[in-house]
Amino acid sequence: MYPETLTSAVAIGSLVAMVLTTGATAQTSNYPSIGTIIRNDPQLDKLIPKDARIEVLASGFVWSEGPIWIKNGNYLLFSDVPQNTIFKWSEKDGLTQFLKPSGYTGAGEYGDEPGSNGLTLDRQGRLIACEHGDRRVSAMPLSGGGKRTLADNYQGKRFNSPNDVVVHSSGSYYFTDPPYGLPGKEKDPTRETDLFGVYRIAPNGTVSLLINDLTRPNGIAFSPDEKTLYIAQSDPQRPVIMAYPVQTDGSVGKGRVLFDAAPLLKQNLKGLPDGLKTDRDGNVWSTGPGGVLVISPAGKLLGRIETGEATANCAWGDDGSTLYLTADMYLCRIRTTARGNW
Repeated sequence: MYPETLTSAVAIGSLVAMVLTTGATAQTSNYPSIGTIIRNDPQLDKLIPKDARIEVLASGFVWSEGPIWIKNGNYLLFSDVPQNTIFKWSEKDGLTQFLKPSGYTGAGEYGDEPGSNGLTLDRQGRLIACEHGDRRVSAMPLSGGGKRTLADNYQGKRFNSPNDVVVHSSGSYYFTDPPYGLPGKEKDPTRETDLFGVYRIAPNGTVSLLINDLTRPNGIAFSPDEKTLYIAQSDPQRPVIMAYPVQTDGSVGKGRVLFDAAPLLKQNLKGLPDGLKTDRDGNVWSTGPGGVLVISPAGKLLGRIETGEATANCAWGDDGSTLYLTADMYLCRIRTTARGNW
């Protein structure tokens, strides 16, 4: 998440998230819809049907983030960062609370974004969470049992607030570490590192710094062949999506700009580059100014899923063609004809 969007989210207060009461229930697909689809290129028609709708599944969140589909159970987990909570949603049961606290377990209050942010699953089926308040990346079995810390420091210095995480087929974890979860953000007196890095946790637990020259690294994803690592930077002064070649030893080479979102930001569209995923054809589905940007592997903007709200993250679910969206106070989905890389 980035702090510029929290102002409007906090205005909603600490409402308990709920299914919208507009005729939709957990047993019907008659959900209300928001937004529109902006088509910049005919290629988007092959990925999103002409009659696709952005369905609102639940509402009332302060700032929804980090969705991940759990195939073995047919449900979605996602974070509400300010509420320090992970929620669960399924077509059968609707919305329930899954885990609280989700990212801060200490005494007293911890800033305005204490909870978990990005979520994913590892090869063992554990829930991997980026935790703001506890400033770590954790692993928790979904079948029961407590959390285990995968990493909470680099060379003895605590992370700022791990934001988003992706798992490599080698068993390594790659994650970003901007300052958004710190009580004082980049000026917080408890900061121990002077950079906002991208890190790798090797299968043996060793932590290495991969990228040290980004100002606000945020969302993270691999291309389908895992040869490219994508990083979304949520800096309004340089809102870009970067692409880095992945080396055989797990490190990354020199990055290049895949897509510059500055022209969209200048149109006063809500949001900044944040969470992102890829599909099997290598297209990048990244949140950014104006909702979810659909970008070809060559960096061409094909179109946008315009929610009308600052959109934080997305995840493939169901059979791999449904894209779930966390958009400020909303949990949404859209049916596509793409196939997710998951």
